[in-house]
Amino acid sequence: MEHKKTKHEFRANTLPALITVGPVTLIMVLLIAVPLIYVAVMSFCSIDEFYNVTFKFTLQNYVRLANADYLKIYARSIAIALITTIICILVGYPFSYIIARTKSRKKKILYMLVIIPFWTNSLIRIYGWRNFLGSSGLLNGLLMKIGLVSQPVDFLYKQGTTILGMVYCLIPFMILPLYTAIEKLDDSLLEASSDLGARPVSTFFEVILPLTSSGIFSGSLMVFIPCLGYFFVSDILGGGNSDVIGNLIERQFQSGNNWPLGAALSIILIVVTLILVKIYQKLGGDMESLGV
Repeated sequence: MEHKKTKHEFRANTLPALITVGPVTLIMVLLIAVPLIYVAVMSFCSIDEFYNVTFKFTLQNYVRLANADYLKIYARSIAIALITTIICILVGYPFSYIIARTKSRKKKILYMLVIIPFWTNSLIRIYGWRNFLGSSGLLNGLLMKIGLVSQPVDFLYKQGTTILGMVYCLIPFMILPLYTAIEKLDDSLLEASSDLGARPVSTFFEVILPLTSSGIFSGSLMVFIPCLGYFFVSDILGGGNSDVIGNLIERQFQSGNNWPLGAALSIILIVVTLILVKIYQKLGGDMESLGV
């Protein structure tokens, strides 16, 4: 009798869960866990004289990451990511505030302006910027036409141009969490601050900014981390003069033909990402703001 009851409970409770959750779990394992394990294993492999991967354990790939040339790229990557994040905050916060505080139909239009870039591939949009900033591009043509310059200005292949491309690609990821945080603001708190005689600047720094700090943290994380790996932006707009960690990884898997070293770099980038997410959690960040 108990055996039949247990069998019935399994069919009623466990079996539906396996049918619904099982396929999703299997897909997640195949698409996420297996590739990660493969990359982790490869990071400890060696290559022979013909650049073929051999499954011979070594820590040399991780030792090579301390190379002086690589350290320069790490430092440049962090600098570009920090500058990009700061610019995204300075530009994105006012725009997010305007969207959140707009009550008319204009709110939907402004929100759509943030969403529209997701409809097109980032690579295509960055090529558009290269054409716009090129020596025979629209910007140079306009500057020469109005007489501000006598010959084309070399805008491309500079670190500043790379940062411009990073900001352009990643600013929606700053605006969206900021918009969510600002929209949740309680108007009564702002009214109370005003009634107590606080100036708008004081209200912003003492009330609004602390209450929207979660949006700033999550937005910063969603900008900073991808910025380290957006190799195509620095390739197209930086021309190799402003490589980031992503360029280093891409080069090892392509022209360098050193997959174990590229895998080791990828693992380090994953570890850095996990550390930053953990710090975000410790600071009280909401994982739902990151889409997790």
